[in-house]
Amino acid sequence: MTLILTLALTLEWFVGDPQSRWHPVALFGSWAAWCEAHLYANESRRGVIAWLLVIAVSFALMWAGHHLFGWPFDVLLLWASLGWKSLFEHVRVVLDADRVGQARQAVSRIVSRDTGNMSREGARRAALESLAENASDAVIAPLFWFVLLGPLGAVFYRMVNTLDAMWGYRNRRYLAFGRCAASVDDVANWLPARITARLMLWVGNSADWADVKQQAGTHASPNAGWPEAALAYAADVQLGGPVIRKGSVDERPFYGSEDARRIDAIAAFDTKRVVRNSLVLATLLAFGASFVI
Repeated sequence: MTLILTLALTLEWFVGDPQSRWHPVALFGSWAAWCEAHLYANESRRGVIAWLLVIAVSFALMWAGHHLFGWPFDVLLLWASLGWKSLFEHVRVVLDADRVGQARQAVSRIVSRDTGNMSREGARRAALESLAENASDAVIAPLFWFVLLGPLGAVFYRMVNTLDAMWGYRNRRYLAFGRCAASVDDVANWLPARITARLMLWVGNSADWADVKQQAGTHASPNAGWPEAALAYAADVQLGGPVIRKGSVDERPFYGSEDARRIDAIAAFDTKRVVRNSLVLATLLAFGASFVI
């Protein structure tokens, strides 16, 4: 377990997430899109069937590779399940943008909201909210499931999370068809999201857990609000707030304390550092757990 974790993190550090259609996650996405094209109907039953087919075939292939090729294949499984380097690269482009137009264009690649009229601070806030949520989804959750169930657990989680990213929308097309994908992802991320929140508060400013819980409960997602609210308190910044989606205003509440800092360049750097440190702590805990297991 320790060797697999070490080598997978080394690959993630030096190589990251290769932008190739032959990447396992890209191949999985293509397979899921094919199943959707052939099985889609605006009903939950079809969504369950499609979800089961996509997962069953993909997991069977991963299980076969695990047993045929052993630990080298397991390293690749865990590496493919992580998104640490690409997560920070996407956010860095937004925070380092010289002009607000560049920041808007960069943040439009990582958030599902209207960015055409975003201020510089709004673009930074959106990027940091994405960083908070994906710190859980792309790093801490895969590590959690790796420690609990091994490389196959990590890659199974990545499949679940990818299907949620493809189908788990509350719109006309996916409200019924994507219900299964969204529900399973909610279960898989329930504990990792709360672990992420705890880690952020440990490495940053502390806060009353009840306050974080109250603010997290106002988020539309049962999990995404936890790392976002915790990061707002841990970095002493204000996240959340109203956003525009498809021309309509989504009146979300703000996260963090009432007198939190505005997100200027310095506050954005501090916030990114809190996330980085929380992921380092999560990695150290994963190593410790892998020694025990």
